[in-house]
Amino acid sequence: MDFPCFHCNTETKLDVKIDVSFFACPSCGTLYSKNENNDFTYRDRFKKEIYNNAFSVGQKAEFKNETYTIIGLLIKRFDAVTRWAEYVLQNDKGEFLYLSESSGNFILLEQIEFEKKVGNHPLEIDYLDKTFERYDYTYPKLDYASGYFDYNILNKIELIEYINPPYIVSFEKFGQEQTAFYGKHISRSAIKSAFKTSAIPSKSEIGMVQPFLFDVRKLVIIFCSFAILILLTHWFLNKDRREQEVLNTSIPFESYTTKEFVSPSFELKGSSAPLQISVYSNVNNSWANVQVALVNEKTNEEVYASKDIEYYHGNTDGESWSEGSTSENFNICGVAEGKYHLSITPSKAPEDLSNSSLVISATWNKPSMRNIFMTFIFMTIFIVVIYYLSRYFEEKRWGNY
Repeated sequence: MDFPCFHCNTETKLDVKIDVSFFACPSCGTLYSKNENNDFTYRDRFKKEIYNNAFSVGQKAEFKNETYTIIGLLIKRFDAVTRWAEYVLQNDKGEFLYLSESSGNFILLEQIEFEKKVGNHPLEIDYLDKTFERYDYTYPKLDYASGYFDYNILNKIELIEYINPPYIVSFEKFGQEQTAFYGKHISRSAIKSAFKTSAIPSKSEIGMVQPFLFDVRKLVIIFCSFAILILLTHWFLNKDRREQEVLNTSIPFESYTTKEFVSPSFELKGSSAPLQISVYSNVNNSWANVQVALVNEKTNEEVYASKDIEYYHGNTDGESWSEGSTSENFNICGVAEGKYHLSITPSKAPEDLSNSSLVISATWNKPSMRNIFMTFIFMTIFIVVIYYLSRYFEEKRWGNY
């Protein structure tokens, strides 16, 4: 349809498949409507309020594998500051979509049949097996219009909105007439892709049906499933494991001043577990040291560890003190199954003549539950944090209006 504006002489050309009854000039905002003789006459003129609407009449977008054209734009408000844009889109088949944008959040809607009347503003409604909560009901005012319309855009309507994020059921009531729309939040990236542009309004608030980053209920189910899987896997891999002592001996210092003590070979079977090493030496105001090498006899791979044993004590200004200990424990972590031996090098302070030996034991432990418990604690804390963030998110959503 070609429509020349009588006010600014701008001709708007657009292929629309509706019986146009109202036209608003995209250039100057002059509004025309059909009279009883089917002639378009001047009706009003809009002053474009400051609103950074994303798109204009005539722009095209791809939705549901169809090309749609914006044939109409309405900018509405229901108080001094809350404004939003409504775009009417139509494809070559004459099918409609409606795009709503507010504070950089987008909702894509389509008209539906909804028999139940909502003029009494029920707190909840049901649609498509989902329960929707009443979000708000308002009487919006029209601030601006642009494009072609097949209905009276000046009618004073009541807007009633029900949400179940990311879904919405919206009603427009004019007298006894009720028109229903069903929509869903659409991401900013999807909008950019549909319109093939990156120039869209920045986001400034939480959207009416903007989904939270996580579905808390699904997250709990997933984490519980993982927890069960971890426990079952841990049990299956370690059901036959027993604590295995691979070394328990006393090593005289004087016999190993120039050579290493080499333990008998031992074989480990099962999943990886720490090798706990305990050492004791009768140090007294002195020190001793032990260096341990775990040698894989198949690959000749060696893992080294070293530990000092120190114990000092005395009296200072009439007060006794002590520090250190005559025994120490340490781990070689993640020792896999295989055949091994230990190479041990003991040493002590040369002036310590009373200390003659070092006692050392090594035990391949049952697999520790520590990592599993830490994982469970992390998942629990994560869920609690996400839950309270979602509560805050919902408070901001409902508090915006």
